[in-house]
Amino acid sequence: MGFVPSELNATSWEQLEPLYEDLVTRSLENVEQLETIIKDESELREWVSEAGSRLYVAMTCATEDEDKKNAYLDFVENVEPKLSAIGDRLNRRIMESPAIDKLDVETYGVMIRDIRADIEIFREENIPLRTELTKLGQKYEEICGSMMVTFEGEERTMQQMGKFLQVTDRNTREQAWKVVWERRAKDADKIDNLYEQMLVIRHQIAINAGFENYRDYAFVAKHRFDYTPTDCADFHAAAEQICVPLGRNLDKQRKELLDVNSLRPWDLGVDVYGRPPLKPFNDVEEMVTGTSKMFHKISNELGTMFDSLRDGKSLDLDSRKGKAPGGYQISFDRIRRPFIFMNATGLQRDLETMVHEAGHAFHAIYSSGLDLIDHRDPPIEYAEVAAMSMELLVHPHLEEFYSKTDGDRARRTHLEGIVSLLPWIATIDAFQHWVHTNPGHTKEERTEIWRDLRLRFGADVEWDGIEEMRDIGWHRQLHLFTYPFYYIEYGIAQLGALQIWLQSLESVEKALENYAQSMKLGGSKALPELFNAAELEFSFDPETVRHLIDAVQEKLADLPA
Repeated sequence: MGFVPSELNATSWEQLEPLYEDLVTRSLENVEQLETIIKDESELREWVSEAGSRLYVAMTCATEDEDKKNAYLDFVENVEPKLSAIGDRLNRRIMESPAIDKLDVETYGVMIRDIRADIEIFREENIPLRTELTKLGQKYEEICGSMMVTFEGEERTMQQMGKFLQVTDRNTREQAWKVVWERRAKDADKIDNLYEQMLVIRHQIAINAGFENYRDYAFVAKHRFDYTPTDCADFHAAAEQICVPLGRNLDKQRKELLDVNSLRPWDLGVDVYGRPPLKPFNDVEEMVTGTSKMFHKISNELGTMFDSLRDGKSLDLDSRKGKAPGGYQISFDRIRRPFIFMNATGLQRDLETMVHEAGHAFHAIYSSGLDLIDHRDPPIEYAEVAAMSMELLVHPHLEEFYSKTDGDRARRTHLEGIVSLLPWIATIDAFQHWVHTNPGHTKEERTEIWRDLRLRFGADVEWDGIEEMRDIGWHRQLHLFTYPFYYIEYGIAQLGALQIWLQSLESVEKALENYAQSMKLGGSKALPELFNAAELEFSFDPETVRHLIDAVQEKLADLPA
């Protein structure tokens, strides 16, 4: 019999409160009592986490459904604030226990470190501010989810328009690109105003917690103990020095092969040899079936894990009106099952997203045997290693979707995409550092910084006549709005994933062994230890980046054009 009653409604504070009060009033005089309360709190948090996750999933799957939106917002407004307050009380009770230093460091060290940080930054006056940020984030997703355009006689989502940017007719690409960005521009002021509200609230949260700016607060809140803003700047420099010149050389080749006077934004997705767009699948079921076959070819273990998601409850993959943008994997912590959300429209990038989110799901399944919810929750930097590694490990098996020739195209597209991804990550991260360390800046100043960053890191593209669209390019980056300072993780993880990929070129079995061994640790170890468990180097300085990008270039040189 567990601590939590089986009939608990974890969306109801009236039912949760007695259980939390039971926890915070317990005697914690010895290690046994401490370990019991940690276990019971973990069990209760599993219920609460799953309840919140299910409400979020329901809302993002149907942003225009008022009942689902209101149920999610009710949880955000009436349950989460109380959970924050009582969670701080419980943290302090645990840390004040005379037995705290007797807990096993190997088992509880990371957890205790994180609790100390949470206590340091907790301020009761920040609870309603965080609630307001969540509501503003939901509003952003609602705005984006409602964006539709009419093109070639049909109403389409932003995601569905992506395929028109790959067609060989340049006029069609231009018209498709413009209709999308003209639609985005209609909501530009609304999104800018939302972001400014968010910046003001985030800065106040930081000030309340004793920090000079939100960036410094966020590093503690995100438990970033193993790297600093200076390390992030090193990553930006590495992307600029190594990836940007390579990317611009590829842009030059693209311009010459397309035989155009200048590259425009609608020229970046088309095949330079005039071949039709890669079309890996016609419908979602075809994508799922082919993905299953790829994973089974890598290993029966991964294939079986993926097939366990094909239960009618764990996947929502198609693009439709009213669905939130993007893709994610979320865990239902009580039943210890992953759920994958995405907007598939039949493009190669959809296949990459499917494989990416499956990697997150594998991570959740591998770590599901760990008893404590904290131990199953990995740092984001390593969670993304799990996902990005899978994007590369499926390369030898893309012929489940393609001919050999198109498989090579897909592999080339992905590897060239990594070269451009790292500068984009640097762009978004540098943008966040600036906006959050310059409180009170104007919209014009923010726009100027964005322009400077695109000049520093962006593709060699001509923007004459469409400068307004360039200036709102950051509006489509969901992380800036709903997950502030969540983006450098992709860069750190990409470097880890490239190392897993290089291991696989030597021995797939060894790479998979290292992958599984590290994923089974969940979040029970510190970030460098997780990298070490997979025999990866935890570094993102220019030397490391150069070594890995050189390997990408070598592989590109081996692939047919």
